[in-house]
Amino acid sequence: MRKSAIKLYMILMLPVTGLFIPACTGDFEEMNTDPNNPVVIGPALLLPNAIQVSVDRYWGHSTRYERLNIDAAMCWMQHLARNIYINVEGDSYEIPLTVSSGTWDALYNDALVNFESVQRLSQVGGAFENSNYVGVALVMKAFTFSYMADVFGPIPYSEALQGTGEFPINSPKYDSMEDIYAGLLDDLKLANESLDINGPAISGDILFDGDIMRWKKFANSLRLKLANHQASQKPSESQSVMNEILADPGTFPIFTDNRDFAQLMHVDVIGSRNKMFDVFSTRSDWNISETLINELLELDDERITIYAQPLADGSYAGLPNGLTDAAAGNYSASIIGTKYLDPAAPSILMSYAELMFIQAEAAFDGDIDGDPAMLLEEAIAASFDQHGLVMPSDYMTRIGAVTKETIMTQKWLALFGQGVEAWTEYRRTGFPVFPAPNPDAVFYNDGVLPTRLEYPTSEYSLNKAALDEGLRLLGGDDNMRVPLWWVED
Repeated sequence: MRKSAIKLYMILMLPVTGLFIPACTGDFEEMNTDPNNPVVIGPALLLPNAIQVSVDRYWGHSTRYERLNIDAAMCWMQHLARNIYINVEGDSYEIPLTVSSGTWDALYNDALVNFESVQRLSQVGGAFENSNYVGVALVMKAFTFSYMADVFGPIPYSEALQGTGEFPINSPKYDSMEDIYAGLLDDLKLANESLDINGPAISGDILFDGDIMRWKKFANSLRLKLANHQASQKPSESQSVMNEILADPGTFPIFTDNRDFAQLMHVDVIGSRNKMFDVFSTRSDWNISETLINELLELDDERITIYAQPLADGSYAGLPNGLTDAAAGNYSASIIGTKYLDPAAPSILMSYAELMFIQAEAAFDGDIDGDPAMLLEEAIAASFDQHGLVMPSDYMTRIGAVTKETIMTQKWLALFGQGVEAWTEYRRTGFPVFPAPNPDAVFYNDGVLPTRLEYPTSEYSLNKAALDEGLRLLGGDDNMRVPLWWVED
C-alpha cells in the first residue's frame, strides 16, 4: 500500500514539477549526458570483440556443433581423427547444420558488422576520424570475407553490412568469388595506403597492440595469399599483384620473420583463453591422425614432438580417420601436443612460414621470380623455428625433388592447427595426396571429402531470391561436393 501511494504521489507531482523547470531546458541535454553510456560507441570499443570473433571462428571456437576448424577441417585434413561421435561431428564428412549457421551468423553479425562500423566512424568526416582505424578495419574485413568465401563460395559481399545505412539493404545480393577476391585485393591495397606509422594512435587493438607496421605487413602478406589463391584462374592479375608487392618492400612491407606474423596472444582468463585449450582440456574425443603421424615419422620430423604427445612407451601412433566408434576403440593413439593445451597459446591467422610457402609455390608456378627450392627451404625452416626447433641440415634431401606436391605437402605439415587454410589449399591444389581409407572407415557425402559448407537455413527463409542467384554463381546445388572457383585445372 505504501509503495502504491509513493508511485501515485510521484506521478501526480510530474506535471507540477514541470512548471518550474523551463528556464533550465537550455542545459538539459548537457546535464543528462552520461559519460559512462556514450551515445556513439567508438572504434576502440568495437574493435576488440570483432577481432576476437574472427580469430575464434578461424582457429578454434569452443561451442560444440559449431567448431568448423577443430571438428571438421582438421579432421578432413587428417591432422586430427575422432575416436567417438564420428558420424555427427565431422570426421565422417557429415556435420551438423549449426557449423554452417554458427560460422555465418557470428562472422556477419559479431565481426563484419563491427569492422564496418569501425571503418565508417573513422573515415574522413566520421565521428572518430583516423586513417589507421580505417586500415585495420579493411584488413580484418578482407581476412573475414575471404575466410567466408573460401568456406561457402559466393556470399553477400558488395551489398552486405548495409542494413543500417542511409539506404538500408536487408536482402543483400550474392557476389561471385571472382568479384569478391577482386574487391578484397583492392581493399588490402587501400588498407596499406591508409595505415600510417606516423599517423594517429589506435586503441582496442588486441592483435598487434597498436603497432601499425605490423598491420601493414599483415595487409600485404594477406594480399599475396589471396593473389596466389586465384592465380590459376586470373594469372596475369595475380602475377601483377604479387610482383608489385615483392618488388617494393618499402611501400609494401610483408612478414620478415617469426616475430611479426599475425597471431592473437591469449591470457589465462575465462573468455580470453586459447580456444583449443578450452576444447581439448575438457574432452578426449580426438587423437592425432595416422596420416599425419606416419608422414612425420617417415621424415624423422621433430615437429611430431610439438603436434603430438607420445604414448606411454615413448612412441607415437595415429588414429585412422573415419572409424566407427567401436573400431576406434581398438586403437591406442597419440593426443594433441601440450603446446596446444596451454591456455595462453596463440591463435594463428597467418604465419611467416605460410607466407614463404606461398612464395615457393608462386615461384614454382612461374608467377614470381625466385628459386622454388630455396624459398621452400626457408618456409620449412620458418615452420621449425616457429615451434622452437631447428630444421635438420639434411631435411631437404629427405623430402626429395621439389615439385608442386612436395611444396604443398610440406605446407600441409606446417599448417597444423590452421585446418581451414589447409583445407582450402587441399581443395585448391589437390595436395597432399591422402592414403586410401582404412577398411573400417565409414564416410558420408557420397564419400567425397567436403568441398564447401552448405548455406545456413536462415538464408532460405530470409534471403531466398538472392540465394538462388548465389547458387547460379556457384554452378551447382547447395551441397558439400561442388568445387569452388579457385580450384586449379
